[in-house]
Amino acid sequence: MNEVIAIFKENDWKYAIKLDPDKPEDIIDLEILLNNPSETKVAEKKVGRNEPCPCGSGKKYKKCCDK
Repeated sequence: MNEVIAIFKENDWKYAIKLDPDKPEDIIDLEILLNNPSETKVAEKKVGRNEPCPCGSGKKYKKCCDK
């Protein structure tokens, strides 16, 4: 438990540790955090069908490039 607390403090992560002596130890979530550093992903804005087409034609997207 002390090792886990040290890792969370080192990475500035919030944590809650609950121990249930009747269940086997499960550290899958911790391994995922350590092996897959999460980066914020920004979704690209989709062009609405009735918005001007981004190709610059001046037409609505649905009449131009929505094919």
